[in-house]
Amino acid sequence: MTESTDFLNNQAIELTNRGAFSEAIACYKRAISMDRQNNLLWFNLGITYQKQGNFRAAKSALAKALDLNPCDEEALEQLAIVCLEREEFAEAVQCCQQGLEQNPVNARFWNTMGVIFFNQEEYEMAAESFERAVSINPYYYDALYNLRDTYSELGNKAGWADCAERLSKLKEPL
Repeated sequence: MTESTDFLNNQAIELTNRGAFSEAIACYKRAISMDRQNNLLWFNLGITYQKQGNFRAAKSALAKALDLNPCDEEALEQLAIVCLEREEFAEAVQCCQQGLEQNPVNARFWNTMGVIFFNQEEYEMAAESFERAVSINPYYYDALYNLRDTYSELGNKAGWADCAERLSKLKEPL
C-alpha cells in the first residue's frame, strides 16, 4: 500500500482524537512533506498543536493554512482563538475583523470577538459582539451563555434573566 496524504491526514485525526499528539504531528509533517500546498493539512496540524498546548506552533501552522487559502473562515477563526489563548488581543481582534469583512453574518466571529473583549474587561463591547452573534443565530448556545455572563458583569438583571430563560430552553452543546 502506498502512503497518501489522505491516509496520513485520516490517521493523524484518529491519533489526535486519542490524545497521541506527537504521533499525529509526525503524520501531518509527513503528509505536508508530500504536499506543502495543502491548506487542510496545515489547518489540521495547527489544531493538533493547539490541542497539545503548543500555541506558538499552532499559530504558525494556522497562518500557513491562511497563506494558502486566505478565505478559509475556519482557519481564520482558529487563528483568532489561538491569539486569544496567547493573550495577543489586538491580533485576535484583527483576525475576527478580517473574517467579518469576508462574512459579516458569521456568528462565530462575533462570539469570538465578544470573548476577546470580555477577557479585556471591555464588557460593553463584549455585550455588543455577543448580541450581534445572537441576532444572527438566536440558538447559538455559547453566544447566549457568554452574553448572560456579560450582562451579569454589567449588572443588567433583565438581560441576564432573558438569556437564562432562553438557555434553559436550549440543549447544551456536547
